[in-house]
Amino acid sequence: MTRTPSKPLVLVALLAASFVINLDTTLVNVALPTLTRELGTSTAQLQWVVDAYNLVFAALLLTSGSLSDRFGRRGMLLAGLLVFGVASFVGGYADTPAELIAARAVMGLGAAMTFPATLSLLTGVFTSRKERALSIGLWGATAGMAIALGPIAGGFLLEHYSWSSIFYTLGPVSLVVIALVAWFVPRAQNPAPHRLDFLGLVLSGGFMGLLVYTIIEAPDRGWTSAASLVGFTGAALLLIAFIVGERRTDEPMLDVRLFSDMRFSAASAAVTIAFFTLFGFIFLMTQFFQFVRTYSPLSTGVHLLPVAVSVAVGSTLGTRLAVRAGTKAIVTAGLALQAIFYFWVASDISPTLSYGIIAIQMVVYGLGMGLTSAPATESIMGAVPSDQAGVGSAVNDSTRLLGGTLGVAVIGSVYASLYDARLNTTLPTTLPTPLTDLAHQSVGAAFGVSSRLAVQGRPAAADAVRQAATGAFDHGLSVGCVVAGLVAVAGALLAGVFLPAQPPQQPGPAHRPAELADTTSDRKDPVP
Repeated sequence: MTRTPSKPLVLVALLAASFVINLDTTLVNVALPTLTRELGTSTAQLQWVVDAYNLVFAALLLTSGSLSDRFGRRGMLLAGLLVFGVASFVGGYADTPAELIAARAVMGLGAAMTFPATLSLLTGVFTSRKERALSIGLWGATAGMAIALGPIAGGFLLEHYSWSSIFYTLGPVSLVVIALVAWFVPRAQNPAPHRLDFLGLVLSGGFMGLLVYTIIEAPDRGWTSAASLVGFTGAALLLIAFIVGERRTDEPMLDVRLFSDMRFSAASAAVTIAFFTLFGFIFLMTQFFQFVRTYSPLSTGVHLLPVAVSVAVGSTLGTRLAVRAGTKAIVTAGLALQAIFYFWVASDISPTLSYGIIAIQMVVYGLGMGLTSAPATESIMGAVPSDQAGVGSAVNDSTRLLGGTLGVAVIGSVYASLYDARLNTTLPTTLPTPLTDLAHQSVGAAFGVSSRLAVQGRPAAADAVRQAATGAFDHGLSVGCVVAGLVAVAGALLAGVFLPAQPPQQPGPAHRPAELADTTSDRKDPVP
């Protein structure tokens, strides 16, 4: 006798899996300063603690999504959660930075196996457009909440336990989620098995891995350096080879003709831009709160709660509004709200700005983010045939990761160059060269120099360094916000011009009962 799954419990299990993976995105970041003190991690090693995870995650997303379509999404989800949880738990026992970086890379593998399966399973269970819109809205809300709650959970653990607790905690949490998935999520079998596209798997992994690696390294190497240009050229060649190969094979891992459908391609671009602005926001605002406002990591997370709540509200409302008013209008409005936020912040950010105003600004941003990402994701998944839902979900996830990586790299580069240039003209000329060089590393380092001067009995010099660093930070942050705002404006124009308002209407059987008419799926293919 086959047990009939309860859709609400299926939803809870899949949202829990998505929550765990998204939580790690910001949970580990708050531990980076502690890793420097307790594990002797260098700046370059700290970067790889974050980037090893992102790089493997990005490189294997499409591969994992494709394999889940072939061999089963539920099994891939369970295996991914197990790999992620075990690697995280083992990472807590790391004695050297190299061991921790290796654990983070394996966690990236587990995340790549897990994340696409959550969305593809959702769209396989919730098949009507209204159901799918609601479930994807909640999926997007869960992602936004997890990203914002990461600093709170991480800050709490660091205040009460060692840095290892961040990694230990994810292990048992993953086991609980595995139990939920195993018990409540039904198996999803494809109607017909497909031959594996080995060339597509290799080329897609090579393209995404090389592109993300080049973006990560570009701020240090220079965007126009020989290494960066070679990396971008190599990624472009791999992408071209992937497209040509997918068009020629009889059973491609990704039907690249999907990109001719604006419901898929324009929505993918909107998601990329939304996560460009999101990770740019996290990069800028966490530094503002921790360095300029001197909030602790835990306090920073608490002060970011308006974003988490408004992203959740925007995501759940956005998909439902998109069904009624059209995806084009809602996504365009969401990107416009993100642009308004960035231009508003650029115009009045200061160390003394009232937190009440900052909270209102964050609500505007969070609503814009929710109204953009969740309806665009619903558009992407609605355009993908059911037997390719895994790789379609992986494309959506890849756009998120690519947009976020670009956001940190581009906005970080803009901020860093302007911060450095402003300090060249505002730091006291009498400051010793070693202290000057240290102040140029970051605003946090500059504030450390100021504190050192104050302890040495040089209050005037300490105040001058602090004011110079604050002014340079504000300048870099303001221009960085303008860049992010312009990107959001471009995204709004793109969505307004190219994104279809509604999916094409599919004719239904003449005998369909009237009470079922509003829950008809817009899919052409059977649900796996």
